[in-house]
Amino acid sequence: MSDTQQTLMPLHSPDPDAPDPTRTGTGTAIATAPSLLHLSFNQDSGCFAAGTDRGFRIYNCDPFREIFRRDFGPGGGTSLVHMLFRCNILAFVGGGPDPRHPPNKVMIWDDHQSRCIGELSFRSEVKGVRLRRDRIVVVLAHKIFVYNFADLKVLHQIETIANPKGLCEVSHLSGTMVLACPGLQKGQVRVEHYASKRTKFIMAHDSRIACFSLTQDGRLLATASSKGTLVRVFNTLDGSLLQEVRRGADRAEIYSLAFSPTAQWLAVSSDKGTVHVFNLKVDSGLLGLDRSNSSSESNPSSPTAVSSLKFMKGVLPKYFSSEWSVAQFRLQEGLQHIVAFGHQKNTIVILGMDGRYFQ
Repeated sequence: MSDTQQTLMPLHSPDPDAPDPTRTGTGTAIATAPSLLHLSFNQDSGCFAAGTDRGFRIYNCDPFREIFRRDFGPGGGTSLVHMLFRCNILAFVGGGPDPRHPPNKVMIWDDHQSRCIGELSFRSEVKGVRLRRDRIVVVLAHKIFVYNFADLKVLHQIETIANPKGLCEVSHLSGTMVLACPGLQKGQVRVEHYASKRTKFIMAHDSRIACFSLTQDGRLLATASSKGTLVRVFNTLDGSLLQEVRRGADRAEIYSLAFSPTAQWLAVSSDKGTVHVFNLKVDSGLLGLDRSNSSSESNPSSPTAVSSLKFMKGVLPKYFSSEWSVAQFRLQEGLQHIVAFGHQKNTIVILGMDGRYFQ
């Protein structure tokens, strides 16, 4: 996994050519005036959306470039914005000090028409939105609604434990839908398999869930708790624990988890200013994943880092038999970053809420 910082681009800076003591490389401005409120990758991580206090902007990851922007001016605050792959349909929620729309509404935007073509209203603030080609998922503080995209009819409602972060993930392969969300107990994840009409509850952690992620097909689930020391990978079909990896020994807030397309790697970002990349040992054959075009998991140049004291497992604390990351990337500590795997082999893309782009 490459640890080369190739690009560094501020999303908002008064002057992209002015000296910046926090910069470690040269960059290109991708927003000059608005304040950044939200960042999200699209479903295949080839693009990302940026919500600002004036509207939203859409970018291509590789090569890095702005695709389009919609600046509504003052009063255009957009706190959530999500793409539907690379098509003209987006969903956004008003926010910031001067929101364009109330924070309890999800607006469906058609960029070909440059207007909203639908809206969903709720009694409380919208915490999250997820899109599939056939579904819209809206997350509130204690409830999740699943809508049919074609007619905006409610198909399912799910009660959750308090969910201020709007945690929810959906699979993106057509035909089958898997949804993961917090359960009704601390540390529990609820997984809905809509094709088989099955619900699976996974007790992932003892403390509250801080972050989780699904593979594209929804068969694997990665979870992190509020402690932020361990990341666990589960089989969503039977709820079995497949692997456990250690980010570190001290507490951390996990900001994002991301599987590589073949589920060979898992990336984790936290408030410690570090992105960790772990080698996963999941049986790809059982999961129907094709790793033929990716590097071997047994690549001797990047072995899974395991404590040299593992032979004393059961005698020493669990910390000494932990699996550690095979690559780390240092960023600004305390700043929120989200991470995804790039389309080029062995690359990751990192977006910072300070407006910087790394690849």
